[in-house]
Amino acid sequence: MISWFTHHPTAANLMMAAILLLGLVALPGLQRETFPEIKSDKVQVQVVYKGATPADVEDAICRRLEDATESVVGLDEIRCESSEGFGSATLEMAEGTEMARFLDDIKSSVDAISDFPDDTELPIVEELGRTDAVVSIAITGPSDPVALKSYAEAVKERLKRASDVAEININGFSDHQLRVEIPIQHLRQYGLSVADIANSVQQQSVSAPLGQLQGDEEDVLLRFNDQRKSVAELQELIVISGETGASIKLGEIATITDRFELDESKIIFDGKRAAVLDVTKTRSQDVLAVYDQVAAFVEVEQKSAPKGISLVLTQDRSSNVRDRLNMLLNNGLMGLVLVFLVLWLFFSLRYSFWVTMGLPVSFLGGLFILPMMGVTINMISMVGLLIGIGLLMDDAIVIAENIAARLSRGDKPMEAAITGVKQVLPGIASSFATTVMVFGSLAFITGEIGQILRVMPIVLLVILTVSLIEAFLILPSHLGHSLAHIGKREDSAFRQTFEKGFDTFRDKYFGAVLDFSVEYRYLTVGIIIMLMLLAIAMPVGGKLKFVGFPSIEGDIVEARVLLPQGTPLEYTEKIVKQLTDALQETSLHYTPLQPDEQDLVTHYTVIYGQNPDANETGPHVARVIADILSGEVRNAHLEEFRQVWRD
Repeated sequence: MISWFTHHPTAANLMMAAILLLGLVALPGLQRETFPEIKSDKVQVQVVYKGATPADVEDAICRRLEDATESVVGLDEIRCESSEGFGSATLEMAEGTEMARFLDDIKSSVDAISDFPDDTELPIVEELGRTDAVVSIAITGPSDPVALKSYAEAVKERLKRASDVAEININGFSDHQLRVEIPIQHLRQYGLSVADIANSVQQQSVSAPLGQLQGDEEDVLLRFNDQRKSVAELQELIVISGETGASIKLGEIATITDRFELDESKIIFDGKRAAVLDVTKTRSQDVLAVYDQVAAFVEVEQKSAPKGISLVLTQDRSSNVRDRLNMLLNNGLMGLVLVFLVLWLFFSLRYSFWVTMGLPVSFLGGLFILPMMGVTINMISMVGLLIGIGLLMDDAIVIAENIAARLSRGDKPMEAAITGVKQVLPGIASSFATTVMVFGSLAFITGEIGQILRVMPIVLLVILTVSLIEAFLILPSHLGHSLAHIGKREDSAFRQTFEKGFDTFRDKYFGAVLDFSVEYRYLTVGIIIMLMLLAIAMPVGGKLKFVGFPSIEGDIVEARVLLPQGTPLEYTEKIVKQLTDALQETSLHYTPLQPDEQDLVTHYTVIYGQNPDANETGPHVARVIADILSGEVRNAHLEEFRQVWRD
């Protein structure tokens, strides 16, 4: 087959063109995401029990959930966490269990619980890991929180219609309520109680169906609707009516406000009250495509927004993928250029070009095949591609060098191409088999780590397989015809000077070192063994640390506040103020080091009432999230930045 393709350049060219074309066609459809898809094996059950202590939640919620679900088929482990007013159970299924059936069984078991306390809300049962966060939109402007949320809800609906995002959640608010506050002296004056006021509101704020009128052409549904949904409507509600016709309205004895239930459920963005829209995607969506849709929407929405309204993208989780993809492209192009220049120093321009073409052909061929195997462009697959850049050119260079060596011994160009490839085929095949054995074992690791790591060997082996096809079937034909042009032109003065200098270095210096190593072979072997033992001793002795999954620098830094339960919101705000002041000082410290002296911290968000680490909510917890300049732009390490901020 090698001989046939070498003597039929048209077939080789058609194969190369087909690989390039298929790869280019597949490129736009490649799905990009942060990490490979991990098949979910966990279900979460959440129950809100307002006003309950963690001990109450443990007894009334967690214990009942554990008792109800312990007999579910396929359950491997259950963990339940209780906090103030909230209980959360995470159920992990055993390997080999079907998620759909597992989820249905848990829902049925939870729905069968009939002895939850009356104050609990309906349990929420959902599969974990179905969506991934992409980016958030911070909306600032209206000082009235009610008006701010109303505008955010309108933006949410417009974003849903304008994009393919999976889910949009509005954060920064608790439950909306109309609060009625009545001074105690007014209650005493009119002989009323809080229960009397509540009954009056309930009786006079009614929305109920009245029945149906049937007609010849259509039916009409009748409904009585006198529900009080605004401050003005509640103010007109009559609480006392006399025999003479005189009446007392609620607005005359009470203060009615339109507000949100919890003061601590708020978000501050760059010092202003904000509504934050968290945008997520499904596993089948492209993270960069979703981000681009949201960014385009925000740009258009900002132009039509009322004066004083600001929409800003924040907490961009897609930046890691974008930055690594740019790094992959830059490294690929740099490797392509360097390989070509180095080859050009030793071979002709045409010869070097065909050897270098192995890189784009292998990559595009691999990118055409990978989606068929369920592989996406993510942080792990890009590591495999980066490793492939260094490995896949080796075979082409070995083949090219051996063909050139055969030609220098007097073989004809086509004969040199065919014989040169066949001579190195066993060695290259052995090298490929070694790579398969080393990296292929990663594909058989079980569990979540196995689902992540299996992507790397698949990517690497697919790329290397395509590179072997290119090296054995396409490259010899091109090199055979390129060799026919060697010797027809006189070498330039630069090439003659370079070859003379290289020959001198090879014979005088490198040759001397090689002769010494062979003559004193025991010393050479001893040095190699010593270096090998040193390499083993470094991790064993603790000098070289091992980290299975090293942290990857992103563009977000977060500080979390946890104070004793019962701490008032005002004290938490003082602590947060110290954190934000320190954050701004840290940003100013790094600003002179950044390109064009940009602020290192572009935006910051304060979320009150949340602390995921402690799994607690309330006025005693908060989060401070800082958006940092992109990793490709900034001149600062996040670990150093965190330390300066902490100090």
